[in-house]
Amino acid sequence: MTRPDSWTDYSAEVNHHRSPAVRAFFWILGTVFVALGIAGAVLPVLPTTPFMLLAAACYARASTRFYNWLLNSHTFGPTIVEWRRHRSIPWRTKLTAIALMATTLTVSIVFFVPGNALKAALAVLGVLLAIWMYRIPSRDRP
Repeated sequence: MTRPDSWTDYSAEVNHHRSPAVRAFFWILGTVFVALGIAGAVLPVLPTTPFMLLAAACYARASTRFYNWLLNSHTFGPTIVEWRRHRSIPWRTKLTAIALMATTLTVSIVFFVPGNALKAALAVLGVLLAIWMYRIPSRDRP
């Protein structure tokens, strides 16, 4: 099996846990997060990026192979590498996440959430999350 020319080895970033049972737990958890992240790429209700970041963190404690696989992914790798190296999120990713979150919360508040107090609490939570996400640095901000 040959690797593509653009493949990078991130093995130096992996810090395996000493216990095989804990490594297995982290591997399973990382795989669950990857599945949730892939579902989030299709469903507007679930976010993709946080789940992939969590998966990378789990794989970094469990499996060099899966950590390298995830960070070399053309779809998810660049965002994960950007976060791991610079603690920043690409500008377009951030705006897309905020827009999808606002849309999903608005639809939920208007059509599905009963009671004004719960609607107000959900709206406040959404605004706070959007502010928090907006404040995360973006190195490629126009």
